[in-house]
This record gives sequence, C-alpha cells and structure tokens, in this order.
Amino acid sequence: MTDQHGCAFEGCCPRRNAGARLIDPRMPELARCLTLFQYVQAVTGGPVARIDQAGSYAVPSLRGDAFAVHPGEIALRLDADGVDTAVVARDEGSVAVRLLDAEGRIVHEGRLLSDGDRLLAGLAPTVHAGSTAATPSPVRDVPAWENGDQLAQLDAILADGGLARRAAFDRYRGEHRDIDVDVVPAVLDHVCSVGLPIGVAVFAPSAMQACGGRVHVTDRTTGGRVFAAIAQSSVEIDLAGVRACRLVRSTAAHGPTSALELDDADGRCAAVVTQLGIVGEQVHTAWEHLAASLPGA
Repeated sequence: MTDQHGCAFEGCCPRRNAGARLIDPRMPELARCLTLFQYVQAVTGGPVARIDQAGSYAVPSLRGDAFAVHPGEIALRLDADGVDTAVVARDEGSVAVRLLDAEGRIVHEGRLLSDGDRLLAGLAPTVHAGSTAATPSPVRDVPAWENGDQLAQLDAILADGGLARRAAFDRYRGEHRDIDVDVVPAVLDHVCSVGLPIGVAVFAPSAMQACGGRVHVTDRTTGGRVFAAIAQSSVEIDLAGVRACRLVRSTAAHGPTSALELDDADGRCAAVVTQLGIVGEQVHTAWEHLAASLPGA
C-alpha cells in the first residue's frame, strides 16, 4: 500500500467469507444500522492519513447534505455511489462493520467494543450479493466547488479524492497557495500549546471521517509520522507520503476560513486541517492569523 487508494487496515476482508455477511449499504438503511451501536472504534483513512475515534455514530451524511461535528460523536460522510458493499465481519471474537468500495477495499471500519453491540450486529438486515447494484442512490444537490463554500470543497474531495478539482483548480476564485509540508508538525504543536481547537477531516475512497476539538498531545517519529490526539480522536499523518500541502480559503460559518490540504503521491487529498462549523469568533480569528503566517513552499 503506497497510495491513499490503499487500505488503512491491517487486513482487507473479501466480500464473502466464513466470518462475514452482507448487510444493506444504502441510505438510510445503513445509517439506521450504524447509529444502533453505542461503543465503536471507528477508523477511516489510508497509508498517508488515518483517523481513529471511539464513541457512537452521529447519523452519517451524504454528499450534498448538511454536515456537523459534535463532541463525542463519530462524524462520517459518504459518497453513496462509491460505497458498494457493507459487511458485518466476525474474526476471533471481534466484530466489525466494514464499508467497501467496488474494488473490495475497506474504506471505513467500525469495530464494535461491547457485547451488546455485537449482539445488535446480528440484527442488521442482510442482502444478497449484487442485489443493490441496480438500486439508484439518493439524488443530492451538490454545489459546484468552484464557487462553493467549505463543505463544497470537502464534497469535491470526497467524490474522487479531489483529482478533478485539483486538475481544474485555476477556476477556483478563492485564495490558495502552496505551503511547505514541514510546517504541519509545527502547526499541530502550536495549537496544542496554546489550546486552540482545530478540525481534521481524513479521507478514504468515498468516505470521510472528521473530528474537532483541542489537541491534547502531539508526537513525531524519526520516520516522519506525526500523531495528534484531538478530543476523543487520534490522527496519524505520514509526512513522507505527502506530496503537496496547500492552504485554501473558502467560506464557512465565520466567513473565509483557511484549510491545509495534504495530497498524497497520486494527487489525492488525504487529510484537511481547518476549522469545522461554529467554533467561536476568537478561535476563528486566531486560526486565520496562524494560517496567514505560514511560509510558502
């Protein structure tokens, strides 16, 4: 696994094996299933970036829907056209709900941590292989990213890793500039030391998981991996796998808001560091001052 299209998990499961059964991957059926569980370890990402959070699911959203990050809730956003299969997988006493794309890669995993949730997983309605392929996904009005707000930028990334957006980025009317990727650890260290909350969104094909809050601790290995504990989440970024870092400003709850977009070797956005939703005017102002001070590449 050398690109963000690779799997963030130690072992990919086939769609059907002795310990896995297919469940309905469509919305709202999938949302009803995920929100049943109270104690979940939710993981999304790839080799370049990964987010790991324990808690319960907020109602997952689709591209074009509203989106919010609340403390203690797992915020998951999906591109319904890209989530091909969902399975409940049982392996050596553990139970997990896994979402897979058309190529069989795990794009999100929710490991069930309680006996009660493992029992509830047995109630998830099953489907036959291939039975959902002809079912149209719900139609969503997704704003064009060229003149869109922060959520439109995130949805453009969710659609294809941001490849189409990046290829036509000269059409974007907002401020954007290249940033030295080596400043990312310093940014995380700074917001940790001053208690400035941040938001982070991590992407896998057709899936985005986000968190927000104060950074409790940061760490960096000699190999260039950066770790940050953010609220109830853990975020890991492999700086060696980041090909480019860009600062992009788009309209959000408090006006123009800066985001650091980290691209992998294939040009797909692996993670975004920004302010998500309503965070308070002082927090927004402090974040914008920090973003303005970052040196260019």
